[in-house]
Amino acid sequence: MRPPSSQLGADYSNAENSDPNNMHPMMVCTRLAGRAIIRVVGRCNDAKENNNLDLSECQLMQVPDAVYHLMRHTELKGCNLSSNVITKIPPKFAVKFSLITELNLSNNQMSKLPDELADLTELEKLDISHNSFTSLPHVAYKTPKLTTLNAHHNFITEVDIERLKECPSLQDVDLQENPLTRKCTEALQNITVFRIAVTVRPLEDWEDLTI
Repeated sequence: MRPPSSQLGADYSNAENSDPNNMHPMMVCTRLAGRAIIRVVGRCNDAKENNNLDLSECQLMQVPDAVYHLMRHTELKGCNLSSNVITKIPPKFAVKFSLITELNLSNNQMSKLPDELADLTELEKLDISHNSFTSLPHVAYKTPKLTTLNAHHNFITEVDIERLKECPSLQDVDLQENPLTRKCTEALQNITVFRIAVTVRPLEDWEDLTI
């Protein structure tokens, strides 16, 4: 079994290029990948002390398997994966980090989350802002202790209003800067059981019956 640092190196291997004609770019990419590995390992060590894993701005395309290995004896309370290029979260994330209360996935390239994240029974704050979601993920409706949901700046056009209103713990939802339909926006504005923020776009000429 490879040590964690070697596994992390494998996760960055896409940055390398074996073509002899491109040796300089390869060396640059390898050097950058090496710095990223050092940063990830260092932050994993920090998390062992404060129970909060901050992997923001680490050039990650996914959560490296070595991270789960390094964190296997740590009860994480928070996980920050923001400002990377992550496209998906694996189902095992919910198993490995089952006790987290805060999860920040903002500023990535995700369009969906695994249903298994709804098993994060202690999760209170979820940030999926600045991604590519076209609808709210299952976890938004099903996580029992979720109080704060930030879905700002995605591509969401419709929301299941009835399911949202039935969420047991929600207190604050941010759906600003999403292309919500006017009907959906109006329905969301009528929700009074918790605070919800939406962007109200001006009426188009063809929609304005006063013209």
